[in-house]
Amino acid sequence: MPVTLYRRQRQILDFISLYIQKNGFSPTLQEIAASLGVKSLATVHEHLATMVKKGVLKRYEGAVRGIQVVGKNIKDSITGIELPILGYIAAGQPIEAYTDPNATTNIPSSMISGKKRAFVLQVKGTSMIDSGILPDDYVVVEQTETAHNGEIVVALLDNGFATLKRFFKEATRIRFAVCVSLFQ
Repeated sequence: MPVTLYRRQRQILDFISLYIQKNGFSPTLQEIAASLGVKSLATVHEHLATMVKKGVLKRYEGAVRGIQVVGKNIKDSITGIELPILGYIAAGQPIEAYTDPNATTNIPSSMISGKKRAFVLQVKGTSMIDSGILPDDYVVVEQTETAHNGEIVVALLDNGFATLKRFFKEATRIRFAVCVSLFQ
């Protein structure tokens, strides 16, 4: 059965949906208030709480951008899952692993299995261009202990650095290959 939204709630839902489509993550309460032309965050809180009760939104308490559109009965809504952006991943020379505990993004739930820890990393470097991974792209990663030949992996090296490469297990070693003609 479709959910009934009042005009202001529809404005909020539309703003959140468009914001997520444009930016890849949800807006802050201040950004929602500004879009409505109101100064009171209490007004925004009240609307969001009502929309959560109606099953249109999900809130992640404590997260600055912790809003997810989840309503299955809302036309044109985005369904997805909020994942943390844990920082950067090198596609070139390995870089030190970096995390930002406050950054998140909304991705389609079909992109992950939901059975393993998942997160997002932003690509720095050009060594994966031939696989369609460009500098500043975001990659969705599911943590696993094993990889199959030819898979693109995030490898955490012994020195604490991390790199994005194609994985190959050879007779006596493991090889990480770049995917760009320039480097081969």
